[in-house]
Amino acid sequence: MTALHLATPDDAPRLLPMMAAFHREVGITLGDEARADAVAPLLAGSPLGVAYLIGPQRSPIGYVVICFGWSIELGGMDGFIDEIYIRAGVRSRGLGSEVLLSLPKALAGAGLKALHLEVRRDDARARSLYKKLHFTPRDDYSLMTRYL
Repeated sequence: MTALHLATPDDAPRLLPMMAAFHREVGITLGDEARADAVAPLLAGSPLGVAYLIGPQRSPIGYVVICFGWSIELGGMDGFIDEIYIRAGVRSRGLGSEVLLSLPKALAGAGLKALHLEVRRDDARARSLYKKLHFTPRDDYSLMTRYL
């Protein structure tokens, strides 16, 4: 099983370059300082979310960030996979699948009732993978965002 390590402020030098690579890959235009500011509270232990390094702690191969919320409908705390990234050179080996299979089990033990993720409607490959991992679309719902 692929190791997950809860990231702390000491892990920022390993985490931030991977975040920058992921953001370039998917077209997120966030500057380095803004990126560091956004993840810093999670690394410092904020109850609003966590960041995990994937693989060896000293030379991780990826990361996953989960933000927490609360849902009356779902019966309590829920989580949103905000970002998941595996380095290009080690993709297609099942590492992301391992992470997405082990995380729900671990988080359910901590009281999480549901885990959500966002996927592009036109990304059939990712949608197929997530479906195999027991993520199901909520066809009657659509994520909507208001930027503040």
